[in-house]
Parts: sequence; C-alpha cells; structure tokens
Amino acid sequence: MSVMSDKWIREMAQTQGMISPYVESQKRAGVISYGVSSYGYDARIANDFKIFTNVDSAIIDPKNFSDKSFTTRETDVCIIPPNSFVLGRTVEFFKIPRDVLVICLGKSTYARCGLIVNVTPLEPEWEGHVTLEISNTTPLPAKVYANEGICQFLFLKGDQICDVSYADKKGKYMGQVGVTLPICEVA
Repeated sequence: MSVMSDKWIREMAQTQGMISPYVESQKRAGVISYGVSSYGYDARIANDFKIFTNVDSAIIDPKNFSDKSFTTRETDVCIIPPNSFVLGRTVEFFKIPRDVLVICLGKSTYARCGLIVNVTPLEPEWEGHVTLEISNTTPLPAKVYANEGICQFLFLKGDQICDVSYADKKGKYMGQVGVTLPICEVA
C-alpha cells in the first residue's frame, strides 16, 4: 500500500471528480490552510454544526440516537464548549476509488489548541460529505472557523482491488450529504 502524491490527487480530482470542489493552492493569509499538499488533501469544514448539549439531560445512545442531545447552528464561527463535542462536515464531497482507503488526521493548528478531529477511514467506493467529529479536550471554549482547513486526508492505494467495496455492501453512510447522525439498522 502506498500513500499517494499531490500529482495523483490532482489528477484524480480533476479527471475522476474524487474531490469536489477541489482546491489546488494551500497557503492563504489569515485563514487556516486547505487544499492539496505534498501527500494529502486538507479539507474545509462547512458552516453547519451540531453542538452537543445536556440541556434536556439526554443520554447518547448509538442504537437510538435522539436529536435532543444537540443544538444545530449555521455559523461562520462555531464555539465548542469546554470538554465538549460537535459534529460538522466537509465542504468537499469525496468519491473514493475502488483501490483506495483514506485516513483522516486533524490539522496541527487545531490539535495544538486541544481540538481533536476524528473520522473513521473512508472505504473504497464510499462517497459523500465527510461527517467530522471534533472534541474540545480543554477546560476553555474553543473556536472552529467554517470554510477553513480542519483536517488532512491521506490516500492509500492498495496493491490490488478489493473484492467487496463500501458501495457493493450498500453501506449505510453511502452518499451522505450534510452532517449525518449515527444510523443503527434494526434487524
């Protein structure tokens, strides 16, 4: 398995629509950077957030998720309460090739402020906006800036094509648009 370069990412974005919208250059004055890097792609966070709150004394249950556990905000700056958590999504829509697995890591600018970004791997042939889980590990409120860089995706190309892709198994998060909440399929 090899990590793919900027040349490959650029080609796949421009010819196969792997990342849309795709941004070439990375440095921007006064903005947390986003766009293609040497061996990855720095994605932006959109302006819609689900901020977890305990106003209604809700219990987080992944098998029976209630929207009473969060408040929804559309804003250019999201304030994450101390020791709290928000869901967001990428501005970019991803279409992952069948022979690629994608890993996501938070940007160091936010990590150095105590904000941790978590995303499970993007499986072969998955597509959609990526739902981002952002934890504020500090005892202070923290800002996240919409439409600026939040995380970096690394593209790992397999040495052979998988037998079963995410699309083949009809994964429950396929084609998600917007911030997608936990889905538990009842048998």
